[in-house]
Amino acid sequence: MGETVLPRTVVMSRRRWRPAAMRRTLGRVLAYSALFAGAFIFLIPLAWLISTSLGTAADAVRVPHVWLPWPLRFENFPNALSRAPFHIYLRNTLIVTGLAVTGTLLSTSLVAFGFARMRFRGRDLLFLILLSTMMIPGQVLLVPMFILFKTLGWYDTLLPLIVPQWFGTNAFGIFLLRQFFMTIPLDLDDAARIDGAHTLQVWWRILLPLSRPVLTTMGVLSFLFNWNDFIGPLIFIRSPGKQTFALALAALPSQYYTNYHEAMAATFAFMLPCVILFFFAQRYLLKGLALTGLGGK
Repeated sequence: MGETVLPRTVVMSRRRWRPAAMRRTLGRVLAYSALFAGAFIFLIPLAWLISTSLGTAADAVRVPHVWLPWPLRFENFPNALSRAPFHIYLRNTLIVTGLAVTGTLLSTSLVAFGFARMRFRGRDLLFLILLSTMMIPGQVLLVPMFILFKTLGWYDTLLPLIVPQWFGTNAFGIFLLRQFFMTIPLDLDDAARIDGAHTLQVWWRILLPLSRPVLTTMGVLSFLFNWNDFIGPLIFIRSPGKQTFALALAALPSQYYTNYHEAMAATFAFMLPCVILFFFAQRYLLKGLALTGLGGK
């Protein structure tokens, strides 16, 4: 029997396929290697924080750094949190963060609903002006805001950290939600109005339930901002009993400069809720950011 002769087109396709497959494989290897290297570099400070929080005071200042202290000293966490009334700071932080996140979601979604679903003269110009406010540095507004809240009698209260979030001051959040609302068909609004729903009911019962991914994204971003906010409490809070966790945490190294291991333990306890929240919400966070780019004008 003679050898089977393959058609020339099949032979040529195999020759082309092998280098192409090798290039794709090599590209994936290089991409994953770069991602792994970048993740490793970004995780070094976190690893340093954890190892320092579980070691002794001598381990914290030893050179080279002790990456795996033994024995692990978990008692550093209760010792650090007992240095100051952190339960009061945690309560203040939870109040500010909870109310600010709620206000951000409600106000930004309502404003975005107006820009996405309602037609009025000057709508696009107002939206452009709103987006232009994102280019204003926040530091420029600190002095006018301080004068305003001082005049209102809100200085040394938690109100300056909460109330502005209820008035649609998050331009990026409005843009994010508006882009997502544009992807939802207008036929749903018309069907709801035929059934007797008014404008606010369309916003509350139709658009918000369909916007869970982007609302989760906004909730996570708002939580991270308000939980880690340091400048706001530093400017508007004076009494120790009204400080937030971030503001009180910044004073730990200056008060207990020899106990770096306990300061790192308190820092790790402070950032742990953010890590846990991002871990469980990362799927919705990425989905919400991806979907907001699909809307039209």
